[in-house]
Parts: sequence; structure tokens; C-alpha cells
Amino acid sequence: MDARTGAIEALKTDPATVSLRRSLEVYYGHPAREAAMDAFYARFVRPGDLVFDVGAHVGDRVGSFRRLGARVVAVEPQPPCTRALRAIYGRDDGVTVVEAVCGDRAGRVPFNVNSANPTISTASAAFIRAADGAAGWAHERWDARIEVPAVTLDGLVADHGVPAFVKIDVEGFEDAVLAGLTRPLPALSFEFTTIERAVARRCLRRLTALGFHSFNLALGDAMALASSQWMSAARMAAHLESLPHEANSGDVYCLSRAHLRRRR
Repeated sequence: MDARTGAIEALKTDPATVSLRRSLEVYYGHPAREAAMDAFYARFVRPGDLVFDVGAHVGDRVGSFRRLGARVVAVEPQPPCTRALRAIYGRDDGVTVVEAVCGDRAGRVPFNVNSANPTISTASAAFIRAADGAAGWAHERWDARIEVPAVTLDGLVADHGVPAFVKIDVEGFEDAVLAGLTRPLPALSFEFTTIERAVARRCLRRLTALGFHSFNLALGDAMALASSQWMSAARMAAHLESLPHEANSGDVYCLSRAHLRRRR
């Protein structure tokens, strides 16, 4: 057993991180899933790149970005998750953990914790309201609130450099994250949910204003683009509106001209 695998196994029984046991079992220890993830992200990430993982949770994407040769800034506000990230990646000089929410301004914000399902903990009160009574969400409870530091994407760029790719997965707070960005970047992704489609519309408007022009999506946790063609923001917005409620969630992938220049 290598040191990283040993750390993951220890986290599953550590009282401070036992709430993450299911996440650790789902996201680690599956070579085929890791290989598919690496092949997928290789279209956005090259060796030597800088990547921001906003909403890193227990860091499975961090692992993929590192296997692709990128340096990673992992942004995550939940103390059990940052404890896990440091246990798994603390000896890796290519990973920096930032214990904070990423939003539209620096400071401190309230953060709502779902103790039974930490992967959907959120800084968005609107997300919790949207989940209330929604099919497939009725059993979810955000049973604790903590106050956490907040940073912005602009602040992360100032501190760490310009990323080639940013992954944003923050449960309905994606529009706030993008409101804290005032410069174009080569590529990024943001999560969408069918209970909060208005968030995705606001994200698309913001990204268009920042110079992003090509969009695609992956449904659920699939490591494959759903469309053979990249599309405009307007077409993507219409496509997201057309998805059935049962689609639940996925990620929108967004490219700027800077990404195209990198690929030449």
C-alpha cells in the first residue's frame, strides 16, 4: 500500500473525516474511472499548466490534474474535506490547498453543511430553497452552518498565476464564483443542476461577457462530452432548458480564443 492509499484508508475511520467515507470510496480506488477522467481532461490540461479546482471536495479531480502534469490550487471550505486533501496531497509540492469559499468578493461568508451528504454542502441559500420539495432532493438536509473565509478567482490569479483551466463545482454558487472573475481564461467548467437552471443562465451571460464563445456539456459524472459539436451560449442555454428534471446535474465546458491559441 503506497502512502496516498494508506492516507485514504485512514481517513475513512478518522472521526474528523468519517463523514467522507462514502465519497472516498466512490472517488478513489477505481483505475478505469481514473483513466477515463485523465483522457477527458487531457483536452484542456497540459503538463506544466496551472489548474484551479474550485469545490475540490476530497480531491479526485486534483489527482487527475496532477497525473496530467499540472500544478493545482484546490479551493474547498469544509474542514473535513481540507483535512482529507492535506492528508492525501500534503506531501505533493504541486498541490496548494486553500480553505475557503470562492465567490464574488473576499471576506467571510456563511456556509451550509449537509452532514449526511457533504458533497452538496453549499454557500447558496437559494440552492437549498430550490431543493426543498424537489423530486430527488426531498431527503436532503442542511443541518449545520459555519462561517468560512471567501476568496475570488481574481484574487487566486493574483496569488498563484493565470490558470489554463478552472473546474467549478459549488452547488448553486457558480454564478457568484464567476462574478469574482474579471479577465478571460483559456477554459473552464461549471456545474449546473436542473433545480437551479437560472444559475447556469447567469453563468453563460457572464462568460460571454468575458470572451468565452464555445460551449459543451457532460451529463452527471460522465467523462464524455454530450454533443459532438461545440455551441454558442444561446444554444447551450436552450439545451439546458430542454433537459428533463431527471437529468439532475452535469458540467458545462467553456472555451475562449486563448484556449484555441494554446492548441495551435
